[in-house]
Amino acid sequence: MQLWVGLGNPGAEYALHRHNVGFMAMDALCEVHDFPDYKKKFLGWATEGRFGSKKVIILKPATFMNKSGQAIGEAMRFYKLTEQDVTVFHDELDLEPFKIKVKCGGGLAGHNGLKSTAAHLGPDFRRVRIGIGHPGHKDRVHGHVLGNYAKTEMDDLAHMLGAIAAEAHWLAEDNDPRFMSDVALRMQE
Repeated sequence: MQLWVGLGNPGAEYALHRHNVGFMAMDALCEVHDFPDYKKKFLGWATEGRFGSKKVIILKPATFMNKSGQAIGEAMRFYKLTEQDVTVFHDELDLEPFKIKVKCGGGLAGHNGLKSTAAHLGPDFRRVRIGIGHPGHKDRVHGHVLGNYAKTEMDDLAHMLGAIAAEAHWLAEDNDPRFMSDVALRMQE
C-alpha cells in the first residue's frame, strides 16, 4: 500500500494558486482513474483505488500547507506505513514551469509543506516535484507561489496534469525514471 499526498491549501480562493498544484494533481489522478469521491478523513480528504495490483491512498490535507505533516502522519499511523511508502506531490520553484522530477529525500528548499511533512515523517519520502518556475527575484517569490496560474498557462497546466495522471501507474510500480520519461514525452506532444 502507498500513500500519495498532494500539497495545497483548502478553499476555493486558493484553488488555482501555483502552491496548490499538488491538490490539482491528486484531483486529476482521481478523475482519470475513476477513484471514488473523497471522504473527510485524516485531517483532510482521502480516497483509495488501485493502479493494477498496487493499492494507493490519495490524501489532500485540509490543515493548510504549513501543517500538512499532521494529516500525513495521521494517515501513515492508521495504515502502519513508513516514510518510504509516502509520495508527496508539490510545487517546485527550482524547476521550469510544467517540468516534473521525482526524487527521494533531499532538502526542503524553504517549502513549508515539505518542512511540516519532514517534521512528522522524516526526510526520506518520495517527492514528485512539479515545476512552477522562479519569478526571478526572491522578493517576488511569495506573490508568485500564492498567485493563480495565468490564463495563458491553463492549457499547459491541463496537459501536464493529464500527463501525470496517465503515467501515474509507473509511480505505483516504483519506476520513477519511466514516469518522468513518459510524462516528458507526453508534454512534447
